[in-house]
Parts: sequence; C-alpha cells; structure tokens
Amino acid sequence: MAVENGSADEAAAVTVTVTGARTVAPAKNRCTLATFDLPYITFYYNQKLLLYRAAPDFPDAVARMTAALADALRVFYPLAGRIRQDDGGALAVEGDEGAEVFEAEAQGVAVDDLAGGDCSDEAEKVLQHLVPYTGVMNLEGLRRPLLAVQFTKLKDGLAVGCAFNHAVLDGTSTWHFMSSWAELCRGVPLSLQPIHDRSLSRSVRVRLELPASAEAHEKTDPNGPKKALVARVFSFPEPTVARIKAAANAALPPGAKPFSTFQSLGAHIWRAVSRARGLGPADITAFAVFADCRARLDPPLPPAYFGNLIQAVFTGVPAGMLLGGPPELPAGLLQKAIDEHDAAAVTRRLEEYEAAPKLFHYSDAGPNCVAVGSSPRFRVYDVDFGFGRPERVRSGRNNKFDGMVYLYPGRGGDGGIDVELALQPEPMQRLEKDDDFFLRQAAA
Repeated sequence: MAVENGSADEAAAVTVTVTGARTVAPAKNRCTLATFDLPYITFYYNQKLLLYRAAPDFPDAVARMTAALADALRVFYPLAGRIRQDDGGALAVEGDEGAEVFEAEAQGVAVDDLAGGDCSDEAEKVLQHLVPYTGVMNLEGLRRPLLAVQFTKLKDGLAVGCAFNHAVLDGTSTWHFMSSWAELCRGVPLSLQPIHDRSLSRSVRVRLELPASAEAHEKTDPNGPKKALVARVFSFPEPTVARIKAAANAALPPGAKPFSTFQSLGAHIWRAVSRARGLGPADITAFAVFADCRARLDPPLPPAYFGNLIQAVFTGVPAGMLLGGPPELPAGLLQKAIDEHDAAAVTRRLEEYEAAPKLFHYSDAGPNCVAVGSSPRFRVYDVDFGFGRPERVRSGRNNKFDGMVYLYPGRGGDGGIDVELALQPEPMQRLEKDDDFFLRQAAA
C-alpha cells in the first residue's frame, strides 16, 4: 500500500510500504499501594464534614462544586479508581470510574444547630446523616468508589460530607485534596500538585490474604463486638492551651527540650480520660499517635506525596504512675516515643509488616487506649469553595473507637484547638464534669 501523501511523482520516486497500523491510547491510571497503605484496608472510610453558612443557590453551588470535583479527580486520579488485587495478592488502584455524589436536604436544620459548641445528642445524630458511607470498610474499595461526597441543603447553609478510602490516603493527603478541590472551584491555579509515585516511599510488593467481607473480619476481633460510644467536641481556647503547655514545661531542668503543644495537650487528655475511666493504679494505659512520616524518611518526602505516610507510635504506663506523677511525666513519654520514631524505626516497622502482614482491629491499639488522629496543623478552615470558610469541621462516626481523638484547629485561627473525642457513656459523663480537664479552677 502506498502512503497517502505527496504528489504522484513523489510517490513513484519513493515507494513507502506501510507494514502495520494501530491506535495508541494513554496508559490506564494505575497506582500500586505501598506498605504504608496496607494496614488500613480493614479500617473504615474516613469521614469529614464541613458546614457552610449562607451558601449561594443550592443547585448552582452543587453544579459548580461537582464540575470542580471532576477536575480535581483528573489531578488526584487514584480517588477516581477502584482497588484491585492481582494474582500475586498485591493491591493497586486502577481505573477512572469516578466518585459517588449524593444530594440531600435537611431544611429544618440550621447551621447553628450543628456548628455550635454545645452540640446536643439529637444534633449529633443528625450530623451522622450528613456524611456518606457510614459503616463501610476500606475493603469495600474493591467494589465501591474510593470517594463519596454528599451535598446537603440546610435551612441556612450547606453541608459537605466526604468519605475517603483510608487505604488510599491519610489526613495530610485528604486536606491536600480538599484544598485543591476548593481552589479549582474558585477558579484559581492549584497551589500544590500531588506526587503519585508511591515507590518513593516503598516499592516492596506485599501479598495480603483479604477477608471475605467486613463482617467476617470483625468476627475475628478477640475483644468481641464494639461497645456503645458517645462523641463530644471540647473547644480549648488559646489561653487554656497555653496554660496546659506551661504546666507541662514548668518543672523542666535548664537545657531540656521543651514539650510541644501537641505533647502537652496529648498528655493532658491522656490523664483526664484515664481519670474518667476510673482505672486502677496497676492498669496499663496506652497512648497512640498516628505520626506523619514524610519528614522522617531518609530521604524525606514532601507534603505533596499523595497516599498514606503515617505510622502509629505507641507508649504506655500504669495508670497509677500516669495520674500520680507530674504533668511532665506523660508529656515526656510522648516526646520520647515521637522523637525515637526516626527513619530507622519507620523502616523496621515496614519490614515487620512485610514479613508478617496483619489485618488490624481497633483493639490492636492497646489497653485503655487514647489514640490521636488528625492534626491542628491541618488548615481545615481554609477550604473555601467560593462562599466563605466553613463554620465547623467535624469527623463522621467511622474509625471512632473508645478513646479515639481527632484534633482540629479552632475556627478563629488564634491557636485554639478543638478536641473531638469518643468514649463510652459513663466515662464521658465523668469527663464532662472534670474541672481539671477544662482548667476551670485555674481560670477562676
């Protein structure tokens, strides 16, 4: 066959024979999950709720945000795929099937009913209906979208509820996505492009034996069915946070490394929860923090790395020592555990998991545990889709076990911190009456 270009004379002078033809398409999006991602396959979708006041016309707002979501998913493409397991048992995200979007209305509910500091039990129940995928395990990402969004019309505003598959991303990446989605909705360039190469963190293929279902996995929990919990948000204004930090650092010897705000507040919460639980002097209590490992790796990775790069860092102590000692004792335990979790410790943890992969339960966090996720450093109140900052940011019911804490910056941006805490009902009642927890006596 002669090539179809040039003049007849040129074709006669030079004969070109086409020996084959085919269509070339871009490679299908694929992202192999790293060892950092795998422990969360039997956790649940992370749920985040943002409440906005006086949003524009609801259909218009939803149309704009949905269009921007499509643009965001082209950039953050792992969230548009599904989890796949290959013949070797390794997990990856493939495809571009997209996210699931719901629309709802609760026009009898006002923003202040949900965003106020004293959220009632009834309002707490309403909150849980504003976020999708409650009770959905990350394992379901083999069949379900990895991101679900619910837009709910309120009496005087808009609720944006999101559910992210935690096997695909951590808190840093969650808020990177949310900020980028909001930027695209406002029509401004992305301030930070994501890095999708997960081999930068770890390139070892790990074979996982997945359970048949979430129910099958939960039945293997040695601690049995989960206990009833209540969740509350305690807002600590900047002066109170400063007093907690000053108390933790008051007795440090000259030249000692000072305790951070997180270490001071974490120790304060740990002691208060242990008091509320009524632990005996010999009862062991554990503290776990899900630490960002981006800066801990050698070489370190930037915040733009998109995926999971967290590990749980643990410490523990008998309750008698925790409650009978000075504030610097638990703060020192947290500081030591965090400081010792360097690049070598991170690698050891990865190698241990790769040698013996495990499907985790909440009870693996340890006895009488307090565990902290999220961070007051996340700029959650900067997520502006074009109609202002959120009035309140909350977590959904998923991944809340007894002693689970989520820390958020106060909305005022002045150094205050919101503590979202889940406990069994009786300890929560005692905690709400604990003057030492709120520093009521110190403030009098």
